[in-house]
Amino acid sequence: MVLPADHTNQLLHVYRVQLLAEWKAILSYWMQYTVDEAGGGFLGSVDNQNQPVPGAAKGLVMHSRILWAFSAAYIFFKDGAYLATAKKAFDFICQHFSDREHGGMYWSVDGECNRLDGKKQVYGQAFCIYGMSEYYKACGDPMALNISIELFQLIEQHSYDTVQGGYLEAFSREWQVMDDLRLSDKDANEKKTTNTHLHVVEAYVNLYRVWKNAKLSERIEGLLELFGKYIIDQQTGHLHLFFDEQWNNKETLISYGHDIEAAWLLQECAEAVENRQYIEQYSRLAIFIADAAARGLDADGGLWYEYFAGTGYLVKEKHSWPQAEAMIGFMNAYELSGKDKYLRQSLNSWAFVQHHLLDSVHGEWFWGVKEDYRIMEGQDKAGFWKCPYHNSRACMQIISRIDKMS
Repeated sequence: MVLPADHTNQLLHVYRVQLLAEWKAILSYWMQYTVDEAGGGFLGSVDNQNQPVPGAAKGLVMHSRILWAFSAAYIFFKDGAYLATAKKAFDFICQHFSDREHGGMYWSVDGECNRLDGKKQVYGQAFCIYGMSEYYKACGDPMALNISIELFQLIEQHSYDTVQGGYLEAFSREWQVMDDLRLSDKDANEKKTTNTHLHVVEAYVNLYRVWKNAKLSERIEGLLELFGKYIIDQQTGHLHLFFDEQWNNKETLISYGHDIEAAWLLQECAEAVENRQYIEQYSRLAIFIADAAARGLDADGGLWYEYFAGTGYLVKEKHSWPQAEAMIGFMNAYELSGKDKYLRQSLNSWAFVQHHLLDSVHGEWFWGVKEDYRIMEGQDKAGFWKCPYHNSRACMQIISRIDKMS
C-alpha cells in the first residue's frame, strides 16, 4: 500500500511535532533530576521514582553521552541552558576522568569522585571523543578539540591492530594488555567487538567533521572496509558481534538494536568522508540490514532485544535504546527507498515507545519492558549506561530528516 502524498506529509508533520516536544522533555528531565549539585557532574544513578541512588559510581560513558546530547541540543536550539549543562559534563570529565599520568580517560569514579576503575576501555575513549568533538562544534573551546585529538592518537598508538586491522578492546590504566576485556558482564571476553568498532567509527566521524585530518579519514575508511568484510553477514544482513584478533567470528548472538543502529550510522559515516564507493555500498546495506533487523519486530511495533541463533532462544525483552535506533534506521530506509513500509515501521517504533516506555508520571523512558509489558525492575532511569543519547539522538535525527524532506 502506498500512502497518499498528503497523508504522508501529515504523518511526518505530526511525527516532527511530537518528537520536538519529546526531545525538549528529555533534556528537561536530565537538567532537573540528574545534575549532582553537591558532588559535581551528574548523579551516578537515578531510579524510576527519580531518587538518587546513594554512592553510585559515575561513568565516563554517561558523562560523555550527556556532553554530546546537550552540545547537540545547543547547536539545534541555541538555548544557553543546554550549553551550560554540557559544560557541567565537560568540566567534570576534565577534572575527574582525565588520567594526567598515563593519558586517556578513566572508566569510572566513585560517588566521591575518586578514581574507581582506571582501565582504558576503547569504547569509553571513543565516546569521550564523540562528546568532546560535539562540544567543540557547539562552543569552539580549543581544549575540547585538543582532548579529542589526543584521545584519537592514544587509541591509534595503543589499540590499533597494524596486522589484522581494527581495534583491541581494552587496556589497563597504564595501557598494558588485560585478561578481562569485557565492556560489561554480559559480553563475551574477546579481543574485538562490533559494539566498540561501531562507536569508534562514529566518534572518528564526529571528530573529522571539525578536524579534517588525512590519517583520521583513512582510519574511517578502513573501519568501513572492516564492517563490510568481517562484521556484516552478507547472507543474512545481521551483524556478527564478537571476534578474536584474526577476525574469526566467536558468537552466534544477534542484537537487533545494533543491527538497526549500524544500518543508518555506517551510511552516515560514509557520507561524512565523501567516499562514493562506500556511500553506494552502505546505502544498499542500510536497507538490507534494516530488513534483517525487522525480523526482530513484534506485532506491537517493538523490537525484541537479542536472539541466540545457535539455540533459537529469543530474549523476550524490549529495551528502550533499540526502539530509538529503530525509529532512525527505518526512517533512513524510507528515505532511501521511498517505500511506505519503512515509514510505518519507524512510526510504529515511536508508538511502542509512547505506549510502553514513556514514563508519564516521572518523565524520561523506562529501561525496558518484559514480554507482558511489565517494567523491567532494578534498572536505572538514568545511570551508568542509561543516558540521553539514543533517545535524544532519535528525536534530533528524525526532525532533521523530516526538515530535509519538506
